[in-house]
Amino acid sequence: MNSRDIAISILRTLHAAGHEAWLVGGCVRDELRGAVPKDFDIATDARPEQVEAIFPKTIGVGKSFGVMLVLEGGEQFEVATFRAESGYTDGRRPDSVTFGDAEADALRRDFTINGLFLNPVTNELRDWVGGEADLKAGVLRTIGDPAERFGEDHLRLLRAVRFAAQLDFQIEPATFAAVQAHAEKIKRVSAERIREELLKLFRPPHAARGLDLLRDSGLLAHVLPEMMLTIGCEQSPEYHPEGDVYKHIRLMLKTMTEGAPAELPWTILLHDIAKPATASMSEDGRIHNYGHDKLGAEMAEGILERLKFPRKQIDEIVFTVREHMHLAIAPKMRKAKLRRMLLRPTFELELEQHRIDCLGSHAKLDIYDFLRAEQAALEEMPALIKPLVTGRDLIELGIEPGPPMGKLLNEIRDRQLAEEFSTRDEALAWVKDAKKKTAQ
Repeated sequence: MNSRDIAISILRTLHAAGHEAWLVGGCVRDELRGAVPKDFDIATDARPEQVEAIFPKTIGVGKSFGVMLVLEGGEQFEVATFRAESGYTDGRRPDSVTFGDAEADALRRDFTINGLFLNPVTNELRDWVGGEADLKAGVLRTIGDPAERFGEDHLRLLRAVRFAAQLDFQIEPATFAAVQAHAEKIKRVSAERIREELLKLFRPPHAARGLDLLRDSGLLAHVLPEMMLTIGCEQSPEYHPEGDVYKHIRLMLKTMTEGAPAELPWTILLHDIAKPATASMSEDGRIHNYGHDKLGAEMAEGILERLKFPRKQIDEIVFTVREHMHLAIAPKMRKAKLRRMLLRPTFELELEQHRIDCLGSHAKLDIYDFLRAEQAALEEMPALIKPLVTGRDLIELGIEPGPPMGKLLNEIRDRQLAEEFSTRDEALAWVKDAKKKTAQ
């Protein structure tokens, strides 16, 4: 059974036990839009202890709030008791929860399009909030007073922007005005929750609109304040006919294709983040940003650490930001240096960043085509892919571990990539000869 079939089976089981139960939230919204839901949530009048009694495998992830996970078919399904909430002193969780009916449960939710209840068995739709009409009109609107909804959970400010971008909806004027009025409160939300929303926001094909909505809502100044300085930061028209740094970044985000690596939106956002800080003008009126790659890498690391990104992702993104100017000089590189670059574990990310950087500015792809050709040629020479000599080989030759050994290994690798030798025996013979010359 697929996820939907399992969810319907859970509904049927609850119905058979005498309980009311509905599919709710995003899965209903997506089904009505003709999209495939990623997960299925269920709301019911069954209390948590009753859910535990009905299903053999459950986890009480939020039992005091009425939220249980039901484990079926190797998947987890959230089954939540109808509830009303009150008091949100921390701007995230309700101070008190009371179990209620389906209508009360709908009225406590964030946006009208997420407040729909569906029984897929009978195809009955319950709509107490006007969500169906907003869904058809492509409008994002809070349920009830926007200020109250955003006061209950400040992350909803960012979710409003994310849903509007993701679904290509317009934010209803009163709702958008409330986002702007309360944008500063997003700073009270944990970095981890902000990061997760931004990861969803900056995905193709809606990433560029997401950036614009962040800017227009006032949220950008609080979640990525460094980006604000890119607005109006002029660039050399010779290389950037598209305009300022913000327009360049926006155009790159718009150019991203489906299936792009998760790190790519962040290399795009951060690769020119230091241009405002490094901007200068020569006597002939040309704009320069010397060192923006190195300073940008430092700034990128600070931003990603602030947002609590995993270390591995930070390292890959920061490295790509630092190296993004170097790909342009690839045709002038020595063969060994070029091939080392082609073999880097981050190279595919770097190359896609370069391609989109070009398409988001001068639109010339000659360097990209050159690198793809070199990459294809290297793949035809498998003997070059793996180093011929290891540190263990050098130790057996009587060379002690340390910086000189590392330097020697690098030289051997460069000579291998330059095709000065192609077998391990040839490489070791060169080492022995070099060792004799040093000893003389």
